[in-house]
Amino acid sequence: MSTSTAAVRARAGGRWIQQWDPEDEAFWDGGGKRTANRNLAFSVLSEHIGFSIWSLWSVMVLFMGPKYHVDPAGKFFLVAMPTLVGAFVRVPYTFAVAKFGGRNWTVIAALLLLLPTFAAAYVMHPGTSYTTFMVVAALTGVGGGNFASSMTNINAFFPMRRKGWALGLNAGGGNLGVPVIQLIALSVITWAGAGHPRLVLGIYLPLIIVSATCAALFMDNLAPMRNDGGALREVLREKHTWLMSVLYIGTFGSFIGFSFAFGLVLQNQFGRTPLQAAQLTFIGPLLGSVIRPVGGKLADRWGGSRITFWNFVAMAAATGLVTYASSVKSLPVFLTGFIALFVFAGLGNGSTYKMIPGIFDAKAQDRIVALGDTPEEAAAWSRRMSGAAIGIIGAVGAVGGLLINLAFRQSFLVAKSGTPAFVSFLAAYAICFLLTWAVYLRRPSAARTSAPAPALAQV
Repeated sequence: MSTSTAAVRARAGGRWIQQWDPEDEAFWDGGGKRTANRNLAFSVLSEHIGFSIWSLWSVMVLFMGPKYHVDPAGKFFLVAMPTLVGAFVRVPYTFAVAKFGGRNWTVIAALLLLLPTFAAAYVMHPGTSYTTFMVVAALTGVGGGNFASSMTNINAFFPMRRKGWALGLNAGGGNLGVPVIQLIALSVITWAGAGHPRLVLGIYLPLIIVSATCAALFMDNLAPMRNDGGALREVLREKHTWLMSVLYIGTFGSFIGFSFAFGLVLQNQFGRTPLQAAQLTFIGPLLGSVIRPVGGKLADRWGGSRITFWNFVAMAAATGLVTYASSVKSLPVFLTGFIALFVFAGLGNGSTYKMIPGIFDAKAQDRIVALGDTPEEAAAWSRRMSGAAIGIIGAVGAVGGLLINLAFRQSFLVAKSGTPAFVSFLAAYAICFLLTWAVYLRRPSAARTSAPAPALAQV
């Protein structure tokens, strides 16, 4: 039997869809939309649980009182470790979708979450070494990989005209895993006290099984999806991959980094108790998650680059307010600015992710003119490139969460305050909105170029 024949047979069966063309409106209205929405719903569930486990140690540190002998700098480093691992595993998770099938990999990725959850339940008690905590925290990084595989899978199910909303809804529902686990931790601390962290883990173990079972029963694999090493190499050489990575560091990196660090900042900057911190930490991630699909929808209507530009301007303004509040130690002003940061980060997550397929779609139109590609060939090239780019950009963007937690760690270690960290964030957002304007909004003068520029202002 030939390798190609074996591959075809391996992709046969009830859970494999052999033909998929969402850009064909007749196909879409004739059942494609229903199938795509069903896969989206259960993708959101799995990604939601993945985000909760990824952010597990942002709540576990709230249970770690003096008996654990971990100082504030150590706790910031502890919550940074899952971000680092999550960023790295996003690349293989992206390509696992085409290798194993979106439905099959969603089941596997969900079941992998049992490992860090059981491990945390085993080690979460005073007397465990800091090294052991770090290793177990690193294991939760697999939850960060769920995002990349889920987004790559859903990107293939939806047509270009609906990607902003679909990707925003998928990511926003996943992002909600962060505030939900924080609310669960708040409930445990309120009713059982800070000495019972295993109750949080006991809640999530059955939820992991539920998400894996639902994926197995209700999701589908797309047989036309194939890994394309050529697309990966090409997208790594594409400058827009790295420019968009910088912008995604600014939006998603901010969201996940602030989500992990918010409780620790409140405890160390304003002297809040674990219970007082837990009562506040969920608000920002909740609002940032809920509004992410709105960012995608606004990008569908007005263009991702335009929404992203003004969003970074707003994030810079909110950071200025937070920096001021941090320097004068005003908790109400600090909370106002910090929650605004979450909201704008959520909006920016939606708009930047919409830009990715839009950029390659614009470049594909240029290929029709410059290389003589047919519209079908150009559309296929766009799908290949955007699918590969989503994994790379998602992975690099997650590194922003690590950088934020390391900045906080150094800031509190040296200055005993988060103010220097906020000043550095302000500078980063200024770079991001200038970059967005210079590359994706500013129209090059006809006098300076004789070649037509890609229609990136419409991205």
